[in-house]
Amino acid sequence: MVTNVEGEKKLTKDPEKVVEYLAMTMGSPRLSDLIHRLVKDSGFTFEEAAKTVYLLWKKDRVDLTRTRQCLSLRKYILSLESLRFWAITALITLTVLIAFLQANAPLLYVRYVLGSIFVLYMPGSMLIEALYPKSGDLENVERLALSIGLSLAIVPFIGLLLNYSPWGIELAPITISLALFTEATASIALVRKHQYHILSLGK
Repeated sequence: MVTNVEGEKKLTKDPEKVVEYLAMTMGSPRLSDLIHRLVKDSGFTFEEAAKTVYLLWKKDRVDLTRTRQCLSLRKYILSLESLRFWAITALITLTVLIAFLQANAPLLYVRYVLGSIFVLYMPGSMLIEALYPKSGDLENVERLALSIGLSLAIVPFIGLLLNYSPWGIELAPITISLALFTEATASIALVRKHQYHILSLGK
């Protein structure tokens, strides 16, 4: 592929190098401007340019103006960055509702699946995310192992506390307590992610 960037002609077979070089010379360009230049000057098709820019952006090898927008906490909560938080919230709500519904044959299997995730994974996972909100802090395998291990410690601890409470160890208190703990730690993780979002922009 022959490219013409800032008046210089370079011969390269690596489209990622072309995108990186052009993004560097443009200085944190807007997404639309970068793709336009790639199509116009570097011989990319629109699909090739969009795909390559997206892959490099996911790898943090290309810096775009859009990623430099500093969002307030309210806007951050409503942005795509918080999609995982809302997915967790929806899963918690669904699990709690199914736990209190009368179990028919199909619903019973759904309860088993959601209940297993709710008890054996989610409490520890949200605690780990609150402690290590940056995706690069831990490997995925480490997060999975720690999530399951911490869940196996958190659930009995909550059960022990409930045993000495007026509510006792019943379905409703355990379900609600786990839901509140998981949602609380997910909220803390969301706030800490927003703080890292601000720090990453040098605000």
